[in-house]
Amino acid sequence: MCVDQAHFNFHTLDGRFWAFGELLRVDGYRVRANRSRFDPGALAACTVLVIANAQPSDVDWDDYPYPTPSAFAAAEVTAVDRWVRHGGRLLLIADHMPLAGAAAGLAAAFGVRFRDGFAVDGFVGDSGRNAAFEKPTIFGTRDGTLRAHAIVKGRDPAESVASVRTFLGQAFQIPPGAEGLLVLPSTFTMLMPTKAWQFRADTRRVAVGGWSQGAVIRVGSGRVGVFGEAAMFTAQVQGPNREPLGMNAPGAEQNFQFVLNLLRWLSAHQRAPAPHPQ
Repeated sequence: MCVDQAHFNFHTLDGRFWAFGELLRVDGYRVRANRSRFDPGALAACTVLVIANAQPSDVDWDDYPYPTPSAFAAAEVTAVDRWVRHGGRLLLIADHMPLAGAAAGLAAAFGVRFRDGFAVDGFVGDSGRNAAFEKPTIFGTRDGTLRAHAIVKGRDPAESVASVRTFLGQAFQIPPGAEGLLVLPSTFTMLMPTKAWQFRADTRRVAVGGWSQGAVIRVGSGRVGVFGEAAMFTAQVQGPNREPLGMNAPGAEQNFQFVLNLLRWLSAHQRAPAPHPQ
């Protein structure tokens, strides 16, 4: 499993994605950082490629241009697309603005439309960041927001997942044939500012009920998982009170099993991608 660290990633194996890497190592995966730009040679060394919150540069988010530029060169998008279609397995994770915008071009190669905003439950006023965190986002099988799938069912009853928690993020639209796993209820809105975390009374809002925050797609002989929130894959603490954020947070007790089930589904029956023309 190759975890991308070549694109100014906000989540890396020696940082916010440490717990993710350790969880998968315990499950038997060989996990390593990928520090090369994507081309056929670099991708040939990977069975599963994980991209979490790639960025176009390391400048402060307040200094990003709008619209957010891509984190990936056009040749990289082409290389990843061809690699997946010939049997590669991709997990693409892109959080709220500006991270969704940075990965939108790569997502579009698989028919997924990322929106560079913040998906929140209900109305959020002008108070900004704290208001968006007031209500936890829980996807559950009982209300249908966590959809039935082999990933949710697991290999046996002990691996089944009834609920998953996410932590803000974006919402996206999926193409025909894709399978939504985390589906937002009708109360959700996407805030679309021109600068990250800068909300105003006239900030554009888009209704996103029924859109996805997690989905999977079969593409050629490969598989793709797409998620619009990254903290759900982590185990962190934040702030002066060291509050848990991620798999260690209240309401996220089954996130770790969901992550294991997801990666097992992505890598199932994997064979080396067939060579393809440069």
